Amino acid sequence: MKLEKVIEQPVIETPRIVLRPLRRSDAGLLDLYTGDERVARNTSTIPHPLPPGATEAFIARAQEPDRTEDIWALDGTRAGLSELLGVVGLERLEREQSEIGYWVAPAFWNTGIASEAVEAIAAANPQGARTLFGSVFQDNPASARVLTHAGFEYIGDAEAFSVARNAKVPTWTYIRRMS
Repeated sequence: MKLEKVIEQPVIETPRIVLRPLRRSDAGLLDLYTGDERVARNTSTIPHPLPPGATEAFIARAQEPDRTEDIWALDGTRAGLSELLGVVGLERLEREQSEIGYWVAPAFWNTGIASEAVEAIAAANPQGARTLFGSVFQDNPASARVLTHAGFEYIGDAEAFSVARNAKVPTWTYIRRMS
Protein backbone atom coordinates (compact mmCIF):
# COMPACT_ATOMS: atom_id res chain seq x y z
CA MET A 1 0.00 0.00 0.00
CA LYS A 2 1.45 3.36 -1.07
CA LEU A 3 0.60 6.34 1.12
CA GLU A 4 0.32 9.89 -0.16
CA LYS A 5 2.90 12.36 1.08
CA VAL A 6 1.85 15.06 3.52
CA ILE A 7 2.18 18.40 1.77
CA GLU A 8 2.93 21.52 3.78
CA GLN A 9 0.64 23.76 1.79
CA PRO A 10 -2.32 25.71 3.15
CA VAL A 11 -5.92 24.99 2.24
CA ILE A 12 -7.61 28.23 1.14
CA GLU A 13 -11.39 28.57 1.22
CA THR A 14 -13.63 30.89 -0.78
CA PRO A 15 -17.44 31.06 -0.87
CA ARG A 16 -17.68 28.52 -3.73
CA ILE A 17 -14.40 26.62 -3.85
CA VAL A 18 -11.69 25.15 -1.69
CA LEU A 19 -8.13 25.45 -2.93
CA ARG A 20 -6.36 22.33 -1.69
CA PRO A 21 -3.18 20.42 -2.55
CA LEU A 22 -3.44 18.00 -5.45
CA ARG A 23 -3.94 14.34 -4.62
CA ARG A 24 -3.59 11.18 -6.65
CA SER A 25 -7.37 10.81 -6.87
CA ASP A 26 -7.42 13.98 -9.02
CA ALA A 27 -5.70 12.13 -11.87
CA GLY A 28 -8.86 11.17 -13.77
CA LEU A 29 -10.27 14.68 -14.00
CA LEU A 30 -6.82 16.19 -14.60
CA ASP A 31 -6.39 13.78 -17.53
CA LEU A 32 -9.81 14.70 -18.88
CA TYR A 33 -9.34 18.45 -18.63
CA THR A 34 -5.68 18.75 -19.63
CA GLY A 35 -6.30 16.38 -22.51
CA ASP A 36 -8.65 19.04 -23.95
CA GLU A 37 -6.79 21.01 -26.60
CA ARG A 38 -8.52 24.25 -25.54
CA VAL A 39 -6.95 23.97 -22.09
CA ALA A 40 -3.50 22.90 -23.32
CA ARG A 41 -3.27 25.70 -25.92
CA ASN A 42 -3.85 28.34 -23.23
CA THR A 43 -0.88 27.15 -21.16
CA SER A 44 2.81 27.09 -21.83
CA THR A 45 3.50 23.68 -20.28
CA ILE A 46 0.65 21.25 -21.05
CA PRO A 47 1.36 19.18 -24.18
CA HIS A 48 -1.32 18.17 -26.66
CA PRO A 49 -1.96 15.37 -27.14
CA LEU A 50 -1.29 14.56 -23.49
CA PRO A 51 1.26 11.72 -23.29
CA PRO A 52 0.68 8.70 -21.04
CA GLY A 53 1.94 9.29 -17.51
CA ALA A 54 2.02 13.09 -17.79
CA THR A 55 -0.75 13.57 -15.25
CA GLU A 56 0.78 11.23 -12.70
CA ALA A 57 4.15 12.97 -13.11
CA PHE A 58 2.48 16.37 -12.62
CA ILE A 59 0.82 15.21 -9.39
CA ALA A 60 4.10 13.68 -8.16
CA ARG A 61 5.96 16.98 -8.82
CA ALA A 62 3.21 18.89 -6.98
CA GLN A 63 3.67 16.63 -3.96
CA GLU A 64 7.47 16.82 -3.74
CA PRO A 65 8.64 18.38 -0.48
CA ASP A 66 11.40 20.34 -2.27
CA ARG A 67 9.20 21.63 -5.11
CA THR A 68 9.55 25.20 -6.37
CA GLU A 69 5.86 25.51 -7.24
CA ASP A 70 2.83 25.05 -5.01
CA ILE A 71 -0.21 23.79 -6.92
CA TRP A 72 -3.78 23.85 -5.67
CA ALA A 73 -6.80 21.99 -6.98
CA LEU A 74 -9.91 24.13 -7.36
CA ASP A 75 -12.39 21.89 -5.55
CA GLY A 76 -16.02 22.84 -6.16
CA THR A 77 -17.76 20.19 -4.05
CA ARG A 78 -18.90 22.73 -1.44
CA ALA A 79 -21.00 24.41 -4.17
CA GLY A 80 -22.25 21.14 -5.65
CA LEU A 81 -19.71 21.30 -8.48
CA SER A 82 -16.95 18.92 -9.54
CA GLU A 83 -14.19 17.84 -7.17
CA LEU A 84 -11.74 19.41 -9.62
CA LEU A 85 -12.56 22.54 -11.65
CA GLY A 86 -8.99 23.49 -12.54
CA VAL A 87 -5.71 24.35 -10.87
CA VAL A 88 -3.79 27.39 -9.71
CA GLY A 89 -0.06 27.40 -9.04
CA LEU A 90 2.50 29.71 -7.49
CA GLU A 91 6.11 29.31 -8.56
CA ARG A 92 8.75 30.68 -6.20
CA LEU A 93 11.10 33.13 -7.86
CA GLU A 94 14.08 35.03 -6.48
CA ARG A 95 13.83 38.13 -4.26
CA GLU A 96 10.51 37.27 -2.54
CA GLN A 97 8.64 37.05 -5.84
CA SER A 98 6.20 34.44 -7.14
CA GLU A 99 4.55 33.81 -10.49
CA ILE A 100 0.93 32.71 -10.66
CA GLY A 101 -0.48 30.38 -13.28
CA TYR A 102 -3.95 28.87 -13.59
CA TRP A 103 -6.41 27.11 -15.82
CA VAL A 104 -10.05 26.14 -15.47
CA ALA A 105 -11.86 23.36 -17.31
CA PRO A 106 -13.93 24.65 -20.25
CA ALA A 107 -17.20 23.62 -18.59
CA PHE A 108 -16.49 26.26 -15.93
CA TRP A 109 -15.28 29.09 -18.16
CA ASN A 110 -17.04 32.44 -17.68
CA THR A 111 -18.30 31.47 -14.21
CA GLY A 112 -15.87 33.58 -12.15
CA ILE A 113 -14.14 30.47 -10.75
CA ALA A 114 -10.69 31.49 -12.06
CA SER A 115 -11.09 35.02 -10.66
CA GLU A 116 -12.19 33.64 -7.31
CA ALA A 117 -9.17 31.32 -7.14
CA VAL A 118 -6.61 33.94 -8.20
CA GLU A 119 -8.04 36.53 -5.81
CA ALA A 120 -7.95 33.99 -2.95
CA ILE A 121 -4.32 33.05 -3.65
CA ALA A 122 -3.29 36.71 -3.84
CA ALA A 123 -5.15 37.55 -0.63
CA ALA A 124 -3.64 34.58 1.25
CA ASN A 125 -0.17 35.15 -0.22
CA PRO A 126 0.93 31.72 1.02
CA GLN A 127 4.55 32.12 -0.10
CA GLY A 128 4.93 35.53 1.54
CA ALA A 129 5.84 37.16 -1.77
CA ARG A 130 6.35 40.90 -1.99
CA THR A 131 5.54 40.77 -5.70
CA LEU A 132 3.33 38.48 -7.78
CA PHE A 133 3.70 38.16 -11.54
CA GLY A 134 1.41 36.60 -14.10
CA SER A 135 1.42 36.32 -17.86
CA VAL A 136 -1.20 35.23 -20.35
CA PHE A 137 -1.26 34.59 -24.05
CA GLN A 138 -2.52 37.62 -25.94
CA ASP A 139 -5.17 35.54 -27.71
CA ASN A 140 -6.71 34.73 -24.29
CA PRO A 141 -8.14 38.06 -23.06
CA ALA A 142 -10.39 36.27 -20.53
CA SER A 143 -7.29 35.23 -18.57
CA ALA A 144 -6.02 38.80 -18.72
CA ARG A 145 -9.31 39.97 -17.17
CA VAL A 146 -8.83 37.43 -14.36
CA LEU A 147 -5.51 39.06 -13.46
CA THR A 148 -6.70 42.66 -13.72
CA HIS A 149 -9.81 41.80 -11.69
CA ALA A 150 -7.45 40.47 -8.97
CA GLY A 151 -5.49 43.72 -8.81
CA PHE A 152 -2.67 42.94 -11.23
CA GLU A 153 -1.37 45.74 -13.45
CA TYR A 154 -0.15 45.35 -17.02
CA ILE A 155 3.62 45.91 -17.34
CA GLY A 156 4.46 44.83 -20.88
CA ASP A 157 4.52 42.39 -23.74
CA ALA A 158 6.76 39.35 -24.05
CA GLU A 159 6.50 35.87 -25.50
CA ALA A 160 6.51 32.34 -24.14
CA PHE A 161 6.84 28.95 -25.74
CA SER A 162 3.66 26.87 -25.77
CA VAL A 163 4.30 23.13 -25.78
CA ALA A 164 0.80 22.40 -27.15
CA ARG A 165 1.23 24.90 -29.98
CA ASN A 166 4.91 24.07 -30.55
CA ALA A 167 5.49 27.77 -31.05
CA LYS A 168 6.38 31.02 -29.34
CA VAL A 169 3.23 32.94 -28.44
CA PRO A 170 2.93 36.67 -27.62
CA THR A 171 2.07 37.32 -23.98
CA TRP A 172 0.94 40.14 -21.73
CA THR A 173 2.76 40.37 -18.40
CA TYR A 174 1.18 41.62 -15.18
CA ILE A 175 2.40 42.50 -11.68
CA ARG A 176 0.79 42.85 -8.28
CA ARG A 177 2.77 44.35 -5.44
CA MET A 178 1.77 42.92 -2.08
CA SER A 179 1.53 45.10 1.01
